[in-house]
Amino acid sequence: IAVDWALSNMAIAKSTRHSNEVSCIEVMASVSELRVCLSQLKGSKILCIEESTPAQWLYVELREYVDHIIICDPYRNRLLSDGPKTDKIDAIKLHTLLKAGLLKPVFHSADSLISLRKIVNGYLDVVSAGVRVKNQRSAILRGYGLNKEENLVEPSETDTFVMEGIDSAIENYEEQKLRYNKKFLSLGKNFPVIKNLQTVPGIGAVGAVKIAAVVVDPKRFISKGHWLSYCGLIKHDRISGGRVYGKKMPRYNRILKSVFKTAT
Repeated sequence: IAVDWALSNMAIAKSTRHSNEVSCIEVMASVSELRVCLSQLKGSKILCIEESTPAQWLYVELREYVDHIIICDPYRNRLLSDGPKTDKIDAIKLHTLLKAGLLKPVFHSADSLISLRKIVNGYLDVVSAGVRVKNQRSAILRGYGLNKEENLVEPSETDTFVMEGIDSAIENYEEQKLRYNKKFLSLGKNFPVIKNLQTVPGIGAVGAVKIAAVVVDPKRFISKGHWLSYCGLIKHDRISGGRVYGKKMPRYNRILKSVFKTAT
């Protein structure tokens, strides 16, 4: 079964193991209706859904209704970009890729550690916003030949108005960052794996939570090479016809690479 999920509607394509005939319907998006549909199907059931914002939610809601669920990587599904595009067509193409074994799964889990990703993402948004307003403040000061540690002398009414807004945003950023840091410290008491990660040199409370939230289950990496590639710490060889064409970066996780580079 392949499902193309949207906020307002969903397309469901399905077939049996012994038949290449694909049936597809398009109905209003409803998890409860989808669960009923899956429950009525007989035999073993393999369900695939493309990775998207609601993918983790759908994984948790539907995993008990099928024998195997695959949240697949849309980056790899280039077949979906060929030809006309509708939800029903996308569901049928996704079904074709599933039956051919061409889908690349994206990791999802019901483990409580995965819920920490929301905290990590919220923290990264706060930091990104804080860096932006601090850069804005520095840019105004540089416009008068001052560094970021100095203050404007006899600022104009316009500069005063702008700087008040920026300073207020920076103050709010510092408060929010402190709030998140306190939360990260408390998480180490609730999750032993986070506490253990902090024993690694260079890994603090924030870095430990980031690693635990992204990785969740280290057993999903079949070798240390796959792990290093996922962290962006190694490059892939480019070889064709016995000739080396240099190296290329893998599609890595930027959060993990940042954590380990910062630790180093």
